Order: sequence, then C-alpha cells, then structure tokens
Amino acid sequence: MANIPSIRSLKTPVNTPRRPFRFGFDRTRETCRFYSLVARFSNRMTRAGADTLDAEILRSLKDIFRPLGVDRGGLLEVREDLPCVRLCHAWYGENIDPFPQEVNFAEWFPWQYQQVVGEGKIAAVRNRDALPIDALADRRSHDLLGIRSSLTIPLYIGPGVPYLLAVQSLRVEWPWSDEIVNDLRLLGEIFAGALERRRAEEQLQEQLREIDRLREKLEQEKAYVRKEVSLGVEDRNCLGTSQVMQTVMSQIKQVAGTSSTVLIQGETGTGKELVARMIHRFSERRNRAMVMVNCAALPAALVESELFGREKGAFTGALSRQMGRFELANGSTLFLDEIAEMPIEIQVKLLRVLQEGEFERLGSSRTIKVDVRIIAASNRDLAEAVEQGTFRRDLYYRLNIFPILVPPLRDRREDIPAMVWEFVNEFGQRMGKKIRKISNKDMELLKNSSWPGNCRELRNLVEHAMILSNGDTLELQSLAEKPASSVTLVGLEEVERRHIQSILDSTNGRIKGKGGAAEILGLNPSTLYSRMRKLGISTHH
Repeated sequence: MANIPSIRSLKTPVNTPRRPFRFGFDRTRETCRFYSLVARFSNRMTRAGADTLDAEILRSLKDIFRPLGVDRGGLLEVREDLPCVRLCHAWYGENIDPFPQEVNFAEWFPWQYQQVVGEGKIAAVRNRDALPIDALADRRSHDLLGIRSSLTIPLYIGPGVPYLLAVQSLRVEWPWSDEIVNDLRLLGEIFAGALERRRAEEQLQEQLREIDRLREKLEQEKAYVRKEVSLGVEDRNCLGTSQVMQTVMSQIKQVAGTSSTVLIQGETGTGKELVARMIHRFSERRNRAMVMVNCAALPAALVESELFGREKGAFTGALSRQMGRFELANGSTLFLDEIAEMPIEIQVKLLRVLQEGEFERLGSSRTIKVDVRIIAASNRDLAEAVEQGTFRRDLYYRLNIFPILVPPLRDRREDIPAMVWEFVNEFGQRMGKKIRKISNKDMELLKNSSWPGNCRELRNLVEHAMILSNGDTLELQSLAEKPASSVTLVGLEEVERRHIQSILDSTNGRIKGKGGAAEILGLNPSTLYSRMRKLGISTHH
C-alpha cells in the first residue's frame, strides 16, 4: 500500500512540484501548516461574493485533494424532498472520470446513505470487503464504478444534514485515519457554512423582494382607490325593483358565491358596472378592492402593459417597473369593461390567464401566477363580433360561462321614479339642496321618455335639473319645454330599434316565412335575431 499523506503535511503554495510524502513529520510544524490552510480557506469563503463563491470552493477543493493524492472529491447537497443528493462542487484528478451524474446515492449506496444521512455517521470504506455483509448493493456499486476506497462525511452546520463531503480513490486503498477524517470534516464545514450563508442571504433577498412587491401592490391599490374616489365612483344600489331587474338580481346572487367568469351585456349606460360591483360585493373576495379596466379607454399599444405589467426598460419610455392590473387584482376581482374593444393579439394572452392563471410581465420571462376572478362587460353583441372576426371564438366561450343581460331603461320604466329620487338625494348632498317634491306631470314625462342613453342619460338630466332648481321642487322645465319634434332626435340604434319593433308589430311578432319581419326587412332570420338581441327587442314586447 502506498504511503498516505496527512492533510497537515500539505505545503503551500500547492502548485509546487510534488514530493514524496514521508511519515514522522514534526507534528507542531504540521499543525501550524494545517491551521494556516484553514485560515486561508476561511478567508477565501468570507471574502467571496455570492457570484464568486462557487469558483472559490472549486479552487479550494483542488488545493486540498490534488496534493493529498485522492482521485476525486466533492460537496453534495442533500435534497430534502427526495431520497437523493445533488453534486454541487467537485474536483477530479488527471485522467479520472467525473462523478456519474445519473447515480442516485440512496439507490446505489443504500448502506452508506443510511449511515450518513439517516444516522449522521461517517461512512469510511477502506475497500469493498470492509463493507458489512448486508451491504450488497454498496459492494456491487463499488465494483461497477471502480471505487477502491471511499469516504463520506456528514457536515453539521445546522438542523439536519444539508451537505456531504465525498472522497474517492480509484487506484489505491486508503485507511482513512481519524486525523484525516477530522481534518477533512473541518475543511468541509467551512465550505458548507459558506454555502448556507449564501442560501440564507438569497432567501433574505427573496423575502425583501417579496416585501417590496407587496408594498408596491399596496401602494398601487391605495392609489387606485384614491383615483376611484376622486372620480366619484360610488356603489349605488339603484338596480331597481322591476320584474326584469329582479331576475338580474337573482342571477347576481347565484353566481356571486362562485369563482366563475361572468359576461355582462347590455346597452351603454344600463348599469353593467353596478352589476359587476354587486357580484363582487356578494362574493368571498369582497374584502379586497375590485380592480377595473376600461379596455376602450386604453391605447392599443399600452393594453398589454396595463393588464400584465412591465419591467423597467421593457420599451422606450418604460422608466420604472409597473405592476399590471392582473397582479393588482390577485385574490380579488378584475372587471374588464368594453371587452369587445380589446385588441385581438391581447386576447390570446387573456385566454391563457383565464385557463392557466399565469402570465409574464412585458420585458420579463418570469412567470407570475395569480388567482383572479374575471367579470367582463360589453355593450356590443360578442357573438356577432365573433362572426365578424373581431373577437376570438375560444375567448368568447371562455367568458360566456355565466351571461347576464342588463335590460335597457325603456324596458323597466317602473324603476325610473326610484332612480330619480336616488339621484336627487345624491346630488342634493353634494350641492347642499333639499328637493322634496317632483310633480306628477314631470315624473310621467320622465317615465315615458325613450332614454337611448339609459340610466346614465337619466342621471345627467337629474343633475342638470338640480342645478337649475332653487326651491324644494325639482325643476324639469328644460325637458317639458322640448318641442314635439325633438323626440325624433334620437340615436341611430334607437331609430333602428323602433323600426324593427314597428315591423314586428305589423307581423304580430312573426319573423320567419313569407310575409315575416325578416323578409320585409330584407334580412336573414338569424341576422334579425342577432340584431334584436343587441337592441333588446323581444317578440313579446
């Protein structure tokens, strides 16, 4: 058997020509040399940054194992989730094969794995015959891998055994004296301690980043709420008590307790946003603010950035990182108003978020997972937009899980008096006025108007009247004094609605067949049905 050197006999610098090792060194000199080596390695580990630590560990392993005369050695990280270890740093002698990457330590060396990881003991194998009789798998692995001697040392630097120091000799047998084992363990713990410090620093940095992310989200939520308040966005319970609105309210209560996607459709000004707010208020997400996005108000070039966020420098003018609305709405509800106006290329990313709950910020490859409940709204017929090719069919089906149709104000005229008083009280508080009376004539006039702008138009008219009123009676002269011809000054959709309705009345509601409304209008019956749905026309009107 070849003479085996002691670590304490290693000389520095290590790149000097190797000399034969001799026994009987001056122990005091060897001890001083060894602790000088320890101090040198400790200094390296202390001075190394997170990005240079790996290189310093590899350099130090070379300084130990090359003059020592072993064939290969390295540090292994114990995986907490699986019964295996991961080779993280290794040194190999000249013409020596690396550690086999495909070898599962627990399967190939079960006896040694139990000794080291299971019981925290050192596994020093001088040769295969020194293994216990029941360590058949370990013996076979030594033969297959050509290992003459091996040493595996658990490194105690905290709870458990996160690292191992493994040394192997393929050409000669090693006795693994207590002195060598203790010295290697001390050096190994220096490296393992440095790795643990780096991991702790990385965890701390990740925690700090998470704190920054949460702080940023909180600040954006506060800014979002302040913006809503400044714009006068309020949750007013003015849906009405008519039969059609009771049906809508029933649908709201049915779907609110789920996380299902909701598609709200109706003419502009019918109160689709209010329906969305009530769904959110009745849901389990009500403790978080509902986030709203008006897809029609966002420039096409900025839609992706607003929805999914951006990293600093993602595009020209992106001077800072910005959290997107999806990230802001994590754990809450995201209301996508005017969804039909969303660019077709953004619809693909939206579909992915709906299906998988994940996306990437603009300019970043890091995947962000979110839990967001989507409520979409549109004043256009999305089914018709799909046929026209302006809206993705798969996205439409994904949004149309629970559709709610909000009827126009002209189909629920009995709600108008209560809504008028709601608006009167709202503006009265703002203007410091007290309105106690509205004439029956004026109220009937309001109820019989066509209201092409629906609730929004009614609200604007009441606000205008409140400004003009000086006493305790709401003054509606401006509406009453309109010339009769003014009733014809309505929107194109209202003209179309009235014309189709008059044709239906003349055919007694018959649409198909000879003499039906579709034939008179020169339309395909399916097209007429689509137009009727968009305009809120019923054959039983």
